[in-house]
Amino acid sequence: MLHNKINLPGVCSLLLMVVAGAWTLHSQRLSTAPDVTFKYIDGRQINLKHLERHPVLVTFWATSCPGCMKEMPHLISLYKALSAQGLEIVGVAMSYDPPDRVLAMTKSRNIPYPISLDIDGSIARAFDDVTLTPTSFLIAPDGRIIDHIVGELDMEKLRRQISDILMQSQVNGHESQEPLKNQG
Repeated sequence: MLHNKINLPGVCSLLLMVVAGAWTLHSQRLSTAPDVTFKYIDGRQINLKHLERHPVLVTFWATSCPGCMKEMPHLISLYKALSAQGLEIVGVAMSYDPPDRVLAMTKSRNIPYPISLDIDGSIARAFDDVTLTPTSFLIAPDGRIIDHIVGELDMEKLRRQISDILMQSQVNGHESQEPLKNQG
């Protein structure tokens, strides 16, 4: 006689392992920064490769994202504290965010780091199809993606990671140079 009972805990565990495995494979696909060009709201353009030699935090955000608004003052503080040592931050406004709202938010919050409009979604696609905000990528000076964070940032952890990168750059003789914000 066949039993039609389903081992629900076993099925749930198996499903969880499959989803976790798929997420791990998905999140490991992007190990180096993609070749993208940011179009800043002030009209400048810069290729991500021009920012190499510096740690770069690329953070995807939207004006309608509460978590993005919550972490923004912390990102501003981080940028003010570490940009002189070489940290680059690029905020990427999602394609669905109206440019006039992005401009207004950038001005009202006095965001000092560059903001890029991703009008056609190509930057989000290049960064492994970002759809959730906030999503951030910490990129080492050699172009490796060190951390991929979906959700709000752990600012203490992020600051330690960036400080370690900056210290390692100095130990290796790659003293921080003037950021390449005006190249295009």
